[in-house]
Amino acid sequence: MSYITERRIEEKERRRNEILDAAEALYAQDGWDAVTMDQVARGARLSRALVYVYFRDKEELLFGIGERAMKELRSRFVAAAVGPARGIDKVQAIGRAYMTYANDLPHYFDACSRFNQHSDAADEGTTAGDCGVAGDLVITEVVKAIEVGKHDGSVRADVGDSMLLALSLWAFTHGVIQIAMSKGEDIARLGVDSPQLVDYAFGLIRRMCATDAGAG
Repeated sequence: MSYITERRIEEKERRRNEILDAAEALYAQDGWDAVTMDQVARGARLSRALVYVYFRDKEELLFGIGERAMKELRSRFVAAAVGPARGIDKVQAIGRAYMTYANDLPHYFDACSRFNQHSDAADEGTTAGDCGVAGDLVITEVVKAIEVGKHDGSVRADVGDSMLLALSLWAFTHGVIQIAMSKGEDIARLGVDSPQLVDYAFGLIRRMCATDAGAG
């Protein structure tokens, strides 16, 4: 590859990241529904036409941010799983990391939710496809933790397929986090605060998945 070609690729990637940075800043500040392509262009100090060269529409821009969100989530899952030795503790640490992620980066959590609403398979090499691949790697980290637990005896062998369990845990945890974050006042009227709900839910997951040896 020639020097000129390398510079062009670097320049293209730099501009793409500038557009994503501008869109992400607006997303974090005002929410996705309020973001417009005109605002993104102004934030990136680029023409609106040039923004459309990199992202054909707002949805594709969301997928670009979604890929970033998935990569950050995977990084946090990997870090969370490093400390605990037993698989069941890795699973619980990953769940806690997901809660922290949602609190620290609510726009990323929202981006993950919005991407997951798109059920159509995305073509490889597209922005949506790249986001999907990043999401697959996230769930793989949960599967790894479950497999460690099955091997060391802290996760019940009869929970079945590890991928099915990982997807079920993701769905359960995601829902709990959404309710804890968005319905705090509603559940408070029922005598339950958000931290209490989260603690109970994570405890329930542990009791469902752990062997007697992994219950403590």
